[in-house]
Amino acid sequence: MSEQPLFKWRHFQADIILLCVRWYLRYALSYRDLEEIMLERGLCVDHTTIYRWVQHHAPELDRRCTLI
Repeated sequence: MSEQPLFKWRHFQADIILLCVRWYLRYALSYRDLEEIMLERGLCVDHTTIYRWVQHHAPELDRRCTLI
């Protein structure tokens, strides 16, 4: 069986989720900072949604990056 896509069944595009998680982990940005950045780009994303993305996707992204 093939592995399930990381962002399947998400409301936002995978690019947006990955960007928020990556920026949160890489730079000293708060969830509210990211909410504001996304709003400036025309996307209404709540800071709690970004928090959930980080909690859900960060371990898997870390695992996939360490395999390289």
